[in-house]
Amino acid sequence: MAKGQCVARLRKEYVRLNAEPVPHISCKPLESNILEWHFVISGPPATPYEGGMYHGKLIFPPEYPYRPPSIYMLTPSGRFDINTRLCLSMSDFHPETWVPAWSVGTILNGILSFMLENTPTVGSVETTLAQKRNYARLSHAWNRKDSAFKQLFPQLVQPAPDTEEGAAAEEAEARELGSQRANFARPGLWLVLWVVVVAVGVAIARL
Repeated sequence: MAKGQCVARLRKEYVRLNAEPVPHISCKPLESNILEWHFVISGPPATPYEGGMYHGKLIFPPEYPYRPPSIYMLTPSGRFDINTRLCLSMSDFHPETWVPAWSVGTILNGILSFMLENTPTVGSVETTLAQKRNYARLSHAWNRKDSAFKQLFPQLVQPAPDTEEGAAAEEAEARELGSQRANFARPGLWLVLWVVVVAVGVAIARL
């Protein structure tokens, strides 16, 4: 159960984000659980993600803002694996680097910035520019199958192709790309070990 300070902080941040949205990002907490926020990144112009829409979620701990959230992406992008906790400096992978003054807006900006880089991390994948552009094109078909996306962001749901043949072909291609995720290059074991070593080193230094 969320603590009072956590709930008050998240409600305040939601009001602020409605007044001052993060560029290229829409976000909304679940009505039934303010600790779970969903967001959609609209692919910025002049990037491989242009034209795409990428659904993700933040799972906040009851101790927020003193502990960071878990971060997940739910729409394939060719940059991040889906339904996998991402290792970012503002995620729960790195509580030692978390700053309580950071906000939901800070987190969302950080996710977008990291998405536009090529730096590997736990939860990232390596794909070609052509593959990323293809994911951008097919992201709408993927999101149309996502009930949470449709419920939370109805204004962002793109209509299916006009013909039944076109819609069926797009859906089939989106499913095929989703099934290919296991073949994408992921950071090796060395990176996972490096993250663990750094975390242990920081913990020891604080003793």
